[in-house]
Amino acid sequence: MKRARAWISVLLFGGLTLFAAGLIGRWYLFERPLPFKSERVEFRVAAGSSVRSIAHAAQAAGIELNPNAMVAAARLTGAAQSLRAGRYSVERGVSLGGLLVKLRAGDVVRERLTLVEGIAFREMRALLSAQTQLKQDSARMSDEGLLKAIGASETHPEGLFAPETYVYDPGTSDLDIYRQAYRAQAKLLHEAWASRAPDMPYANPYEALIMASIIEKETGQAAERAMIGGVFVNRLRLRMLLQTDPSVIYGIGPSFDGNLRKRDLLADGPYNSYTRAGLPPTPIALPGRASIEAALRPASTTALYFVSRGDGTSQFSATLAEHNRAVDTYQRCCRR
Repeated sequence: MKRARAWISVLLFGGLTLFAAGLIGRWYLFERPLPFKSERVEFRVAAGSSVRSIAHAAQAAGIELNPNAMVAAARLTGAAQSLRAGRYSVERGVSLGGLLVKLRAGDVVRERLTLVEGIAFREMRALLSAQTQLKQDSARMSDEGLLKAIGASETHPEGLFAPETYVYDPGTSDLDIYRQAYRAQAKLLHEAWASRAPDMPYANPYEALIMASIIEKETGQAAERAMIGGVFVNRLRLRMLLQTDPSVIYGIGPSFDGNLRKRDLLADGPYNSYTRAGLPPTPIALPGRASIEAALRPASTTALYFVSRGDGTSQFSATLAEHNRAVDTYQRCCRR
């Protein structure tokens, strides 16, 4: 009897020892806070990454973990085949188990894409195509095909997309960003058109969008947008040539080398505002909210001309004589 009790005691002690060892092992593998080289680290997980490659990415970012341990933990929890791609932000104090939970849930940092006012649509396409976390569904589409895919009725894309910051989850279709930007610009234009100043010289909101794109490209200082809008609206009302260089440059296209020559101003074309009266046929850039508002609620001014002072601001003139003097003054200034 005493021998039996002794064996029972040995077995119980051994079982408790194994249980305690298991608890310690589980804590060490799953629950022990991982050493970090900083308070927070970020790393990316590419689609289709193995657990080991994810471990190496976390290591490179500053989390001190054992790739073999991470592979074993992922297999034990059944997480090995369900870790999701994306950009992760992880704070000091997380355990390997917590890290796997985060990766399995796809608790990613959302991606951000900023479209700057004044870029052309072709630049917008280049920016979106460079976003590796976007699904590139429009890659083989023409501009017209892209517009059709997002439900737009227009056939020319320029100016139709709002230059703002867009937040998205990795794996989002690029068409979703185009669709968001298109709807945001349409909403903004509709609201601005509804609150426009009286007697604006536009037949429809699209013409106002064209003017807004010109204002966007001509504005050096944000505070001058309304004045520049006032100048161009005055010229449009008087049937004067708009004579805006950015429109000519847009007509030249990607081959423009940064030097606008006299022969460019004399070469007739639909976007040459030195040879053709009225607005160009389409916008020439993506105008932002402020430029749309400046096109539809411009400053009340008698100015018909403006010239750069060379410091980002403009000198406005009501007569050609005043303008010529301003050009002479600031050209002499800038040559010194």
